[in-house]
Amino acid sequence: MSWALFSPRLDVAVFLGSALLSLLALLWGHHRGYLDGQSPEWTWVVAVLCVDVAHVWSTCFRTYFDPEQLKRRPGLYFGTPWLAWLVGVLLYGAAGGAVFWRALAYLAVWHFVRQQYGWVALYRAKNRDPGGWQRWLDTCTIYLLTLYPLAYWHAHLPRKFWWFLADDFARAPAFLADCLAPLYWLCLSAYSLRSLASYAGHGKPSPGKDMVMLTTWFCWYVGIVVFNSDYAFTVTNVLIHGIPYMALVYARNRSRATPWWAFLVSLWALAYAEELLWDRAVWHDRGWLFGLGWNLDSWHFLLVPLLATPQITHYVLDGFIWKRKHFTP
Repeated sequence: MSWALFSPRLDVAVFLGSALLSLLALLWGHHRGYLDGQSPEWTWVVAVLCVDVAHVWSTCFRTYFDPEQLKRRPGLYFGTPWLAWLVGVLLYGAAGGAVFWRALAYLAVWHFVRQQYGWVALYRAKNRDPGGWQRWLDTCTIYLLTLYPLAYWHAHLPRKFWWFLADDFARAPAFLADCLAPLYWLCLSAYSLRSLASYAGHGKPSPGKDMVMLTTWFCWYVGIVVFNSDYAFTVTNVLIHGIPYMALVYARNRSRATPWWAFLVSLWALAYAEELLWDRAVWHDRGWLFGLGWNLDSWHFLLVPLLATPQITHYVLDGFIWKRKHFTP
């Protein structure tokens, strides 16, 4: 029985490989002086446009581009975007843009946290790992590996980076991070000792789960706690989130007639189209890439929730389309 979700080689490539890319990007950023200033534009194009936004659209290959899936749950797939847009319009109109973006930021953060837990759950199911205290250790460790850096971030505002917009996180008291820190290191140490013992013959090794834990620890801790840098946060936060997800979608895509390059090109085209609309209608930041903007400020209460609908839909559908039983031999 293989421990891998895809294949041992592909699992190593997408999990350890994406973390290695983050490390190389950090070393390059240190060499070029990017860690002390604003991220260069190519960082946004590569990490945000081609990975983060693209991985949102990859959900379509598991849902809207799959006729069988559409027939199974049409209410979920067609109702979710309409409800997301309607709630967004009501929130934006009633509470204003700042509240809308804060709510969206916390929804995105929870999605990022849950995805790391989801990888651990999938590997546990695939490897038939034991339950009991070992399951609790796995769960506590992966959650602390993500929640402690987030607590540190909230306790040390303002930082030189943010999720969507400046001030989209609320300040938290310092004792929150101080209380979580001992639990963080305790769970990480206990998990590491148990994993080392399993490779020494005292238990059943789980290489895939260990890769997720290792890469999550490195990228979340280094990108949020060690460095106070927009560049460092971008290259560590996005790559280990988006690259494995796109690999999962492609590996599980029922229409395997789509070559990998066509899969990526289609995602990049959709991501570019979305960001073009964002930039022309709302941000007006990257005229060199998207052209001149439109004066649509009075329509933002409708446009901003509409443009945010794909990512909200992605967050919601993720809770339905990936089940552990699909990865259990």
